[in-house]
Amino acid sequence: MPDKDTAQLENELRDAKDVENFLSANAQNLREFTLKEYLRKLLAEKNLSQAQVIRDSQLDEGYAKKIFLGNTIRPARSKILSLAVAMNLSPRETDYLLYYAGHGKLYARNAWDDVITFALTNHKTVAETNELLTNLQLEPLLG
Repeated sequence: MPDKDTAQLENELRDAKDVENFLSANAQNLREFTLKEYLRKLLAEKNLSQAQVIRDSQLDEGYAKKIFLGNTIRPARSKILSLAVAMNLSPRETDYLLYYAGHGKLYARNAWDDVITFALTNHKTVAETNELLTNLQLEPLLG
């Protein structure tokens, strides 16, 4: 049965008695994306334009295009988070984006990450997120 979401797979794996059977039964659902592929998937799912996301992210246009083209090796975590905020991703989608970019997920015991999670949950813009960070004397996304 294809198209199981991650939560379904996690539940099945937790209940699995044998990892080989789990992998075999779920082969159609196991998929690793490149960062470029995952960004394309998000743009399509959310009906977003790359140009608008780049503008909203406040990243340098040339650098952001390299990220979307897959021409950067492990772009900075803050730059990936700027894209996540600009794309209005959920914290969970953002964790996946961070994973595909080679970074750790948002961590609730880190004040900076907490502000980012709050911004994502409350649909803040990059400018609003930077204002929150600055007001709390934390490094802005694009500092």
